Order: sequence, then structure tokens, then C-alpha cells
Amino acid sequence: MKSNYSNTAQLKDLMTVPPMTAEQHAAVMRKRIMHRRMVEEAKDQKTARCTQFEKK
Repeated sequence: MKSNYSNTAQLKDLMTVPPMTAEQHAAVMRKRIMHRRMVEEAKDQKTARCTQFEKK
């Protein structure tokens, strides 16, 4: 499980940096989704391999 405090920033930094654009947000979300899918597929493949060996 990830820590909620791994992406901490100073309040001053948060208040002085301009907000991210819609394009930047979309790119970040696409990257997160792609990474999550890769992890889920790896877990599924591992589970499938394990169940194949148990059936024999």
C-alpha cells in the first residue's frame, strides 16, 4: 500500500505554482491508468501461470 505522505509539498510551493492544465492532467491520468493496467495484467498472468501448474 502506498503512503499518503509520499507526495508532500510545502504550502508556499502549492500556493505559488500555477495549477496544471487540462492537457497535463489528462497526460498524468493516462500514465496512471496505463501503469495500473500493466500491474493488473502482470498479476493476472502470474495467477494464470500458478493455476496451470496446480492443475497437472
